[in-house]
Amino acid sequence: MPSASENYGGEEIRPINLLFRELLIGVTSFFRDPEVWEQLRDEVLPLLLAGRPSGRALRAWVPGCSTGEEAYSLAMIFLEALERKSLQRKFSLQIFATDLDADAVQRARQGFFPITIAADVTPDRLRRFFHEEARGYRVVNEIREMVIFAPQNLIMDPPFTKLDVLSCRNLLIYFTPELQKKLLPLFHYSLNPGGVLLLGSAESASGVTRLFTPFRGKSRLFRRTESDSRPDLMAFPSSFNVASSDATKTVRAPLPSPAGLQAEAERWLLQNHAPAAVLVNDEGDILFISGHTGRYLEPAAGKANWNVFVMARESLRLEMTAAFHQARRRPGPITAHQLPTGDDSAAHRVDVTVEFLTEATALLGLAMITFHALPPLPAVVVGRGGKPRRGRAQVGEWEQKVQQARAEVQRMREEMQTSQEELKSMNEELQSTNEELQSTNEELTTSKEEMQSLNEELQTVNTELQSKVDELNAASNDMKNLLNSTEIATVFLDNTLKVRRFTEKATKVFKLIATDVGRPITDLASQLQYPELSTDAQEVLRSLVTLEKSLATHDGRWFAMRLMPYRTMDDRINGVVMTFTDVTVAKKLEAELRARPGGSPPK
Repeated sequence: MPSASENYGGEEIRPINLLFRELLIGVTSFFRDPEVWEQLRDEVLPLLLAGRPSGRALRAWVPGCSTGEEAYSLAMIFLEALERKSLQRKFSLQIFATDLDADAVQRARQGFFPITIAADVTPDRLRRFFHEEARGYRVVNEIREMVIFAPQNLIMDPPFTKLDVLSCRNLLIYFTPELQKKLLPLFHYSLNPGGVLLLGSAESASGVTRLFTPFRGKSRLFRRTESDSRPDLMAFPSSFNVASSDATKTVRAPLPSPAGLQAEAERWLLQNHAPAAVLVNDEGDILFISGHTGRYLEPAAGKANWNVFVMARESLRLEMTAAFHQARRRPGPITAHQLPTGDDSAAHRVDVTVEFLTEATALLGLAMITFHALPPLPAVVVGRGGKPRRGRAQVGEWEQKVQQARAEVQRMREEMQTSQEELKSMNEELQSTNEELQSTNEELTTSKEEMQSLNEELQTVNTELQSKVDELNAASNDMKNLLNSTEIATVFLDNTLKVRRFTEKATKVFKLIATDVGRPITDLASQLQYPELSTDAQEVLRSLVTLEKSLATHDGRWFAMRLMPYRTMDDRINGVVMTFTDVTVAKKLEAELRARPGGSPPK
């Protein structure tokens, strides 16, 4: 049975993570659909640079960058566009490349690609934008410094903004049509006016023609257009939408299972309140109504809208909205007291209570707005002359209004103070972040200078090493020519009697070829009638005494052999040196002298 986790390169990866990685599709290549890149280089980028002041950088975003080929292609196209248009002003391009696969992002940062990219990249681009290495090509620093890679979930994480180019090619085809309709308005929001959107060959922005206008041809290049209507943003966890009282606000779909919602809402009302009430979501859209709320709410004129702030009567709207936002910021019920209902009778008052529910049920996160009707105020006493007498009831009503006004002013003052404190805190955080970024930039600059200094030192060491290698090669060539000029067959053996080097003359004694280096001398065939070769060589290694012998070959030749220990410069024994001198002529002359009558070899 497989274990609960596997270990890959020292990192423990759970099977669920392995399955997740297998589900990711990382298909990409350099300059896919070449005609798109040509139109981007020759038409689109010059158009973006035409009205841009010198020194200002373009911003680009490549979501779903995989291993980085598309992002690097965009950087190369940008440099080619500057050269083709002979733009003398200084322009730069900052590319943000993101992907859900952290492993792919890590490989993209390295900028190293296999040799097979030569099928997609022209030889000119390979020479200019890549360094050739042993097993592939590495992107040059000029291109790598233009791209910033980072992991990102396109659906959940906040997008990059103020962009001039957004390249999302062959990514939307993996999303549902509903998600595509939400992402395209998001791309419109991220781009600057006149910004450019690149889509894949199988993708189209035809569903949102009010947001993008296609360029000429079929290259899937679109330009951002201005739209009077505000596009709906995706519900990212880090984003929010402010509740609006606009009468044209679209109705949000009710939560699933209305029957369950109604049962939970009725149970909560029975346990806590019995007055008229409405259940709303965090933006004020009504989900459930309990009791008679006609005195407090009424449908607004125009398009049907079930937002409670739109339906609230004018006399309740301001205070109820303030109580709703206050309840959303802090736990517990918030009550607005003594609010006029706005009907024909001025004596009717109501207390409006707003409370966000925190029970772990289907109501979690929703808000309950209850209306507590108050007893009507006493009628105004009419005095002499038909004029109303300002009795205690009326004075109390005025005092209540003054207190409400004071409380409202105090609440607004507290909110302003809170906002100022938050802004000050945010400003301090931004200043701290700016200082950290400056410090980081200085550290990076220092690191870059250190790397440059180290690179110069490495170049100096490399030059010295190359000089030493050249000297060694020259010495090796001199030694080879010296040994060959002596007409002496020489074989160098190591301590295990394996061939380390030999001269050309040695091939006349042993059947040696270049690949025999490293083989034992006993494994090689020779013409010598000398079976004791390995034994004598071992004895020379043991005794360190030079051995000399005359040896005959099977084809009638004679050699004077010498075995001596191989000594290093520091006087260490590191093998055996065998030399063979051809003495066949001398041996034949000696044999002839012996063959003469009464002859004897010279002494």
